[in-house]
Amino acid sequence: MLWLDLLPDRPLSALVTALSRPRGKHTRSNFLRRQLGLSGVKAALLREPAVVAAAADPRRLAELIKRYPLRLLATRPMDEAISTAGGVAFDALDDDLMLKDIPGVFCAGEMLDWEAPTGGYLLTACIATGRLAGAGAVRWLKPAAPH
Repeated sequence: MLWLDLLPDRPLSALVTALSRPRGKHTRSNFLRRQLGLSGVKAALLREPAVVAAAADPRRLAELIKRYPLRLLATRPMDEAISTAGGVAFDALDDDLMLKDIPGVFCAGEMLDWEAPTGGYLLTACIATGRLAGAGAVRWLKPAAPH
């Protein structure tokens, strides 16, 4: 079971206050969008039957928004965990992930040619290469210190 905070930047008390306002003629979806800025996938999650049943109580709905239960039933097969083929070859990059042929252009994450079963580690690889490329860009932008 995963517990999602659909509005991590808003405290529970603010959600209860917003959800306690009169809905008027607005649909529940429109009310949630207007009061909380919820739309897209987040709004769709709040259309699940268990959530709809809780919607009459502002505090209960706010608690569900702050701690939405998402049950995972199974993982996908390893064959589906392959990153999209293609991308910038690693031999075209320096140690800071800057393109050797175009100084000042750094590559990271899905820009790179992974060609490997990365599975759940692709996100980690994207973050790590982003950090490396970002640090490299900072070094590249800093003027050389006088000797």
